[in-house]
Amino acid sequence: MSENQENINSAPEKEAPPKKEAKSKVNKKEAALAAQIVELTNELATQKDSYLRLCAEYDNFRKRTAKEKTDIYANATAKAAEELLPVIDNFDRAIAAAGENLDEGLKMIHAQFIEYLTRLGISEMSAQGEKFDPTRHIAVMHIEDENFEENQIVEVFQKGYTLGDKIIRPACVKVAN
Repeated sequence: MSENQENINSAPEKEAPPKKEAKSKVNKKEAALAAQIVELTNELATQKDSYLRLCAEYDNFRKRTAKEKTDIYANATAKAAEELLPVIDNFDRAIAAAGENLDEGLKMIHAQFIEYLTRLGISEMSAQGEKFDPTRHIAVMHIEDENFEENQIVEVFQKGYTLGDKIIRPACVKVAN
């Protein structure tokens, strides 16, 4: 063999990369990208869930603090009114005892107290003639009288007051039968 022929035979043949190997690399990249997409999708779902929970928690916090603020105001109002109720009771007793001889100024002061309570949202509970309710009334006396229905309030010794649905002071009453 001649030298040229030998060089030709011994020269490294240029091999074209196999198509399978190229497809394999592309498949690996696609698989890696698909795995990354799944991972990012899961992370996004986790972050979204965390965000929604945080929003719900904040909304609950906002509602709770608004309710607490309202309750604090109502409790403070009720406490202040509770301290004033004995003064109003004394005015009521003075008016009842004096009858027509009561000074007009005292009547005006009494009316002013009642107006103040009304502006605060405090109202007097009606009790006379109603059926006894242990959540709204305190029975301090009991009488047997056939002229009245069972558990009917016959007399009110001390008026009861409410602030909306909240009872500031239950009424002290006399109950029949």
